[in-house]
Amino acid sequence: MTATLTSIVIDCADPAALASFYARATGWRITSDDPAFVTLEGGPVPVGFQRIDGYRGPDWPDSGKRAHLDFTVPDVEAAMKELAELGATVPGFQPGGSDWTVLLDPEGHPFCLMGS
Repeated sequence: MTATLTSIVIDCADPAALASFYARATGWRITSDDPAFVTLEGGPVPVGFQRIDGYRGPDWPDSGKRAHLDFTVPDVEAAMKELAELGATVPGFQPGGSDWTVLLDPEGHPFCLMGS
């Protein structure tokens, strides 16, 4: 069997707002905009944002398992500042040492930055 990854879908409360955050963070473009599902394209795989009624973002850190996005940037400190201006937060718990930095998007999903 051969399977091809066609997209990554992130559950959230507000697809338009979360897709807008990631569009501004990455420079990718929003290609579909529906109140329940928004798609962002421009990277190796499209990312979809799906509205879930009653959605509550993940807690960080916790023992639950989750998927997260990793991004490489030329300057981690500068990217952290820019992302904070867009609505991201930097949690106190940072398990990556100097290898990566965890941030939380506006709905609390963790994502990581690594220097390129």
